[in-house]
Amino acid sequence: MKVLVPVKRVIDYNVKVRVKADQSGVDLANVKMSMNPFDEICVEEAVRLKEKGKATEVIAVSIGPQQASETIRTALAMGADRGILVKTDAEVEPLAVAKILKAICDIEKPQLVITGKQAIDDDSNQTGQMLASLLGWAQGTFAHKLELGDSTAQIEREIDGGLQTVEVKLPAVMTVDLRLNEPRYASLPNIMKAKKKPIDEKSPADYGVDIAPKLKVLKVSEPPKRQAGVKVKTVAELLDKLKNEAGVI
Repeated sequence: MKVLVPVKRVIDYNVKVRVKADQSGVDLANVKMSMNPFDEICVEEAVRLKEKGKATEVIAVSIGPQQASETIRTALAMGADRGILVKTDAEVEPLAVAKILKAICDIEKPQLVITGKQAIDDDSNQTGQMLASLLGWAQGTFAHKLELGDSTAQIEREIDGGLQTVEVKLPAVMTVDLRLNEPRYASLPNIMKAKKKPIDEKSPADYGVDIAPKLKVLKVSEPPKRQAGVKVKTVAELLDKLKNEAGVI
């Protein structure tokens, strides 16, 4: 069984995001980049499936600039077998990403695609669902737990009211939540081994996908700063402010 894992290069979650002065986007100059945290969980889950003998090969895919190969190397150091870099310097929207992944799936024939439920840069939460629709595969979103059978997968997923367990037929697409597992740290020997693992470089044109944007960003701005609180002397004054100023009662 092949498992395909898309991994995205994003601003490290510990870094404070800065908006460009002209409000055209986020400033990426001299900013630390790393693998999307949800995608780290995907790689970990895929590697665990391989360690259990459920999967035979784990393929890491990234769509982005040349530097995204470093993100793939991180996945290879965690235990993935090989990588595919779809090289482009343009901003790629979720639908275009799903189309590229669909083309890769048509070639690689994986039985399972494990992707993060969202990327922390755009928070779109769309790619996994779009990919499943394009492929015509079953999907299990917001996975909290995975049990893989011979031809089915049992996915426990997080919903507003608690947990829901669904069974899907393979091949399938699964998007993961933060509580699925705890990603491992890549050891130094594995980091060295990852340098010898193959990464195929492709372009969107190789898969016949038009990545021209369908959306136009008008402005990017920081959220308004939270106003300082005020002290009140009496309960009556508090109720008055909640009713007449905050409008919450």
